[in-house]
Amino acid sequence: MKLSRRNLIAVAFAFAAFVPVFPALGQAQLSSDSVEAGVATTARSSDGLQLSIMTYGDEDAPEILFLHGLGQSRLSWDKQIEDLSNRFRVVTFDLRGHGDSGKPEAASAYANASVWADDVDAVIKAAGLRRPTLVGWSFGGFVIGQYLEKYGSSHVAGVNLVDAVTKFDYALFGSSGLQHSPGLASPDLSVRTAAIVDFLAACFVQQPDPQTFSRMVAFNGMVPVGFHTGIGQLSAEGIDEAFAKVGNMLVTYGEQDTITAYEMSRRILDINTGATLSIYPEAGHAPFYDAPERFNEELSEFASR
Repeated sequence: MKLSRRNLIAVAFAFAAFVPVFPALGQAQLSSDSVEAGVATTARSSDGLQLSIMTYGDEDAPEILFLHGLGQSRLSWDKQIEDLSNRFRVVTFDLRGHGDSGKPEAASAYANASVWADDVDAVIKAAGLRRPTLVGWSFGGFVIGQYLEKYGSSHVAGVNLVDAVTKFDYALFGSSGLQHSPGLASPDLSVRTAAIVDFLAACFVQQPDPQTFSRMVAFNGMVPVGFHTGIGQLSAEGIDEAFAKVGNMLVTYGEQDTITAYEMSRRILDINTGATLSIYPEAGHAPFYDAPERFNEELSEFASR
């Protein structure tokens, strides 16, 4: 059942009041029977910031590194971990400013494209990955672009862009794509929390159950305002050229996405003529959540090439 905005906000505030009493709730859910237990580790990026990493599966299996979207966390990939870690070496991590990774308050900590590239490099090295498939959702796709621009793609098995932001162009965003940005960057807590709830609701066609949605609100609320203001200063220079050089590329798009427009993903096929576009008519901004069985099957086939 689709929740109203008022009910979503009520759920969010109720969860916020509940978390201080049971601070280990998130970890308990992560290690539940529905998600295979992983191994926690950390990496240090070029500016000294610590990044939180989880690894799953056989170290000798083909490797998949997941990069989540704006405001999210490594917990976003729970529906992939349980399935794919039986066949792959799966690695998830929290982007800087998110989850359990370091959270500088200053916008300058997020405004430098090079440091985002260094973050991915640090995670790959810390996790001991040899030739991973990179999967980037939304802003995570932009971070992959920064990584490829600086480090190249010769040691990457493939790239899966999932409703990814690949260029900061107003015309490439959907009807709700940029309307949340001012609220997410607001210094006013009441404005910011309402924007978080609205933004999350816009990500899904099938709304998460209240417990899952509450957890999402919790980790979205951990992101400092500096992140939301700092990323507006990032440059996309060189990203298209970097995507063009990737030898194995899959572009996944949820047709009901209101955050990024179809052309945001479609343009990648003009940039990289060998890329494949997979459209999910029943999904929104998060096809890996709205249609996990199909997504996992397609990613499994792609990463096995």
